[in-house]
Amino acid sequence: MQFIRSNKIPDLIKVIPDVFSDDRGFFLETYNEKVFAANGIDTKFVQDNYSHSVKGVLRGLHFQKPPFAQAKLVRCTAGNVLDVAVDIRQNSPTFGQFEMFELSAENHQMLFIPQGFAHGFVALSDTADFQYKCDNFYNQTSESGIIYNDPKLAITWPKMDYIVSDKDQTLGDLDTVRGIF
Repeated sequence: MQFIRSNKIPDLIKVIPDVFSDDRGFFLETYNEKVFAANGIDTKFVQDNYSHSVKGVLRGLHFQKPPFAQAKLVRCTAGNVLDVAVDIRQNSPTFGQFEMFELSAENHQMLFIPQGFAHGFVALSDTADFQYKCDNFYNQTSESGIIYNDPKLAITWPKMDYIVSDKDQTLGDLDTVRGIF
């Protein structure tokens, strides 16, 4: 397994598993506590989530406020998505910066997103299955987010027709989350 820290936001870690393929298909290890800890991800995951989206569904940019903040290990297991993580840690030198990753069933890549980041993705394929591990349980009263098209972030989402939930269309901008982390 390879663990590659982002050059732009070093706390984001791309995880590239070893894939063993033959004429039957493939096998890969998606998580190993010892291997992850040895590579700087010493996180106890407590909840797994799964979403299925059609092309153009844009989910995010979501996070949970402390004390229910969540670190996530995300991956796309069918189709492909453009995944975005935004640093919202007030004292971070990369506050307000984002990084984009294409995650797909074909590339098998995963992304570790620590607490203090807003997260979202858009489904690029006809359908996309997205799975992620969290280090804290979901808490409805602490859920929050940033509107995906906040001009302060200037995220370069792909040009397509988006399907965005009513809730996600009413999220605030970057200024509304200052000081939460």
